[in-house]
Amino acid sequence: MKINTRRSHYTLFLIVIGILTSSFNNLYEQDKQPYVRIAKIEVDSAQLDNYKAALKEHAEAAVSKEPGVLTLYAVYDKQHPTNVTVFEIYASVAAYQSHIETIHFLKYKSTVKDMVKSLVLTDVVPITLQTKQKN
Repeated sequence: MKINTRRSHYTLFLIVIGILTSSFNNLYEQDKQPYVRIAKIEVDSAQLDNYKAALKEHAEAAVSKEPGVLTLYAVYDKQHPTNVTVFEIYASVAAYQSHIETIHFLKYKSTVKDMVKSLVLTDVVPITLQTKQKN
């Protein structure tokens, strides 16, 4: 049995290119998906007002200055006001990575480092994200 080596190499080359292209496209598509994360924060009760002010300043700066920061919703538990939850939506993982290197994020982290008693970050996958448009 005679094997055409040139044809076999070419076929293998096409298969490898197909696999690499498929992998790249999957990574590209993943990067185009929104990156959603929930932050559960416990704040020192003596620092609660200062923490809320720092978080508000940070969120306003991030949403207004960064096109990749789509949503930052921060709420606290009525029964336990020191329990803060932040719902974050970024245009992509790259947008999130860019966000955590900004001056306003670094200022926020520096400002609140002694106010936060615990922080739990959870990456989540959206089922549906609906927002009513303003008229």
